[in-house]
Amino acid sequence: MKKSALLLILLMFSISCMNKNQDGDVLNTTQRKFPELAADRYNVAFLIMDGVYNTEFTAPYDIFQHTQYRKGIKAMNTFTVANTLEAVTSFEGVRFLPDFDYTKDSIPNIDILVVPSAEHHLDSDLKDSTMLNFVKKVSKEALFVTSHCDGAFVLAKTGILNEVVSTTFPSDIEKYKAMFPQLKVKDSVLFVHDGKFITSAGGAKSFEAALYLCEFLYGKEIAESIAGGLVIDWDLNSFPRIIPQ
Repeated sequence: MKKSALLLILLMFSISCMNKNQDGDVLNTTQRKFPELAADRYNVAFLIMDGVYNTEFTAPYDIFQHTQYRKGIKAMNTFTVANTLEAVTSFEGVRFLPDFDYTKDSIPNIDILVVPSAEHHLDSDLKDSTMLNFVKKVSKEALFVTSHCDGAFVLAKTGILNEVVSTTFPSDIEKYKAMFPQLKVKDSVLFVHDGKFITSAGGAKSFEAALYLCEFLYGKEIAESIAGGLVIDWDLNSFPRIIPQ
């Protein structure tokens, strides 16, 4: 077989393996793989972007993903959403591949939205109207919307925290109050639960805020089991927090 004919065959094969999304952009379907989401679970979406901080993303992800290994509960599907399918690079340099592009894909119904902190959540990210509109839209139907560290700035910018109490990263409390003077803000707490919103101080305490939601949904025994599996000492009564009465 002549070399030119062979190249033509290879080209035709590669084209046959490609598809287009709703905007006409070519996608390589041999590489694109959507996560498998069980129908009888909560769908938990993590909003990630360049500059996301590892701990505020991976801590709640670990907690929620481990619900899949507990019996007799409605566990959680965990997946990531971003404004791209290209690799997202965290502040610390770890690269993550998003599961869904919220600007183009048909996103699964989101029961719990998690907004980890990112490097520019106090400045340029707050000008991203597409991202802010996505958060606001999801929050209308979600059962819970959670933030860690400065992720609260994103929620506050959309206006969805105007009627609730919230908190953020301890050293950014004053910036938070100045930027959003209409908010009811609590400091000296690790997390606040008000309505469907859970805002946390972030850092390693993102584990505790996520464990709290597990205890709220599944009870103390399940939360303690998940904590034990991750070698975390868990006693809800030992943490400064604000929760519903």
